[in-house]
Amino acid sequence: MMGVQQVTSFVLRFQLADMENETGKKYWRVKVTHVQEEKEALFPSIDEAMAYIKGIVEEC
Repeated sequence: MMGVQQVTSFVLRFQLADMENETGKKYWRVKVTHVQEEKEALFPSIDEAMAYIKGIVEEC
């Protein structure tokens, strides 16, 4: 059982980067803010943003 509770928070903001006219497929830019560290990072895909978050959480 853990004696100390640790919280790590993130804010994700999605901004439309591009959209294909023919198919309507949307491409999103993802801005990740790590609340406790007050650090921001910008990613071209949600997969890259989640890998960044995973790396921070694993270091905690």
